[in-house]
Amino acid sequence: MTEQDAGLRARLVDVGVELVATHGVQALTLREIARRAGVSHGAPRRHFPTHVALLSAIARRGFDDLAAETRKVTGEGSPRTQLKALSRAYLAFAATHRGMFELMFRHDLLESNELGLRETSLPLFDVLVGLVAEARPVSGAGARVVAGALWANLHGIAQLWGWGSLRLASGAQDVEALLGAALEAHLGPEGS
Repeated sequence: MTEQDAGLRARLVDVGVELVATHGVQALTLREIARRAGVSHGAPRRHFPTHVALLSAIARRGFDDLAAETRKVTGEGSPRTQLKALSRAYLAFAATHRGMFELMFRHDLLESNELGLRETSLPLFDVLVGLVAEARPVSGAGARVVAGALWANLHGIAQLWGWGSLRLASGAQDVEALLGAALEAHLGPEGS
């Protein structure tokens, strides 16, 4: 791949990242990305054989950004403290990057083996599994299941809070009480 090709490939992804941030997943058409990148509507196909491949490259940027946020808040403190910080970072990412957050988890739109998407997303889950295993010792597969349930709970909080449903139903002013309840439900009471 030439430097010019790599530059256009990166520009197409950059445009897609901007487009999903401002207009959501539904705006991510090949024609619109090409138009905003200033290239012909066929140009993206030279760098991404399918629309799914381009969407996967855009989603990878989201996973890279989420991984960077995760690294900032983990590594110090008790496992439970790190889980709380990681959970807050996840919910904050969902709130501030709504379009990207939706795209990242739309496996109906993405190929998780495209462009190293699995290699970017699965290590994030492994961080969660490791912290759960430290915070609540359970057998090998048990930690993955508890981490999966916690992740599903956090993802549900992010979605329902973003839509306004959870705020209305719970009367909560912010997600902090919901986050505390989710951690207690999956890890047991703090200090136990």
